[in-house]
Amino acid sequence: MLEKPPIILTIAGFDPSSGAGVAADIKTIAAHACYGVACITALTVQSTSGVKRVESVDPSLISETLAELAADLDIAAVHIGMLGSAKVVKAVADFLSGTGSSVGKTRLPNIVLDPILKSSSGADLLDAAGTRLLIERLIPLADVVTPNVDEAEALTGIKVRDLDDMKAAAAKLHSMGAKAMVITGGHLEKATDLLSFTTSRGGEPKVEQEVFKAERQRSTSTHGTGCAFATAMACHLALDRGLPEAALLAKTYVTAAIANGHPLGRGTGPVHHLYRMSQQRRAAGSGNET
Repeated sequence: MLEKPPIILTIAGFDPSSGAGVAADIKTIAAHACYGVACITALTVQSTSGVKRVESVDPSLISETLAELAADLDIAAVHIGMLGSAKVVKAVADFLSGTGSSVGKTRLPNIVLDPILKSSSGADLLDAAGTRLLIERLIPLADVVTPNVDEAEALTGIKVRDLDDMKAAAAKLHSMGAKAMVITGGHLEKATDLLSFTTSRGGEPKVEQEVFKAERQRSTSTHGTGCAFATAMACHLALDRGLPEAALLAKTYVTAAIANGHPLGRGTGPVHHLYRMSQQRRAAGSGNET
């Protein structure tokens, strides 16, 4: 009998172009041999050219969906993406903390929070009240937070332009209750990610950090990189990999997904979440016939 794959819950908005949001998350989860389930937080009108409109889902529907999924399935990790409004942030935080009317059986493991505040085209994806509530309630609940440099700056008030700034922002995020984070710097001249996490190794709590660097890719297929990274992190944690390995593998996956991206649409095209499938087909078709 086949072993059941880990179940990953993604809580995020819907992008009809499927480059980001729950559609992209499900592809990323499948690429990591996990099983994806989803709770949609908002509907959007968007394409590769940008976000035109956002409509949040009724918070009661979100609460009921999350409660139903948690009651039915053994969820191994949670990815939180776009939330859209303060009411939605509250519904998700209430569910994850067990304080709402729709309460999960136990605290869900491996919660990865991608604090999406704006789209890459500049549209606001979370209001000011929602951002404050995300800071107060979701950051302390998350096992890992994955802001890019712009999001880290917005959350901490610290300008993030280089690695030293990333470390300063990480220290501030720890003081705000974050247990672990990966600040992604794909927008920097040298693609640099900083993993910072607290550990009690040796009895005394302390912060450990690792830096991952790669050449910045010049590509127009970068839509959904943050979603892909955070969701891949959730998958690797569900597969019992440690934080440094999960961060490295997630970065490697996103780098390859960008490199294999197709120039779709008139704007910023999506990364190729399922690039491994085409590689497998090519490998399968390269043998000699017998």
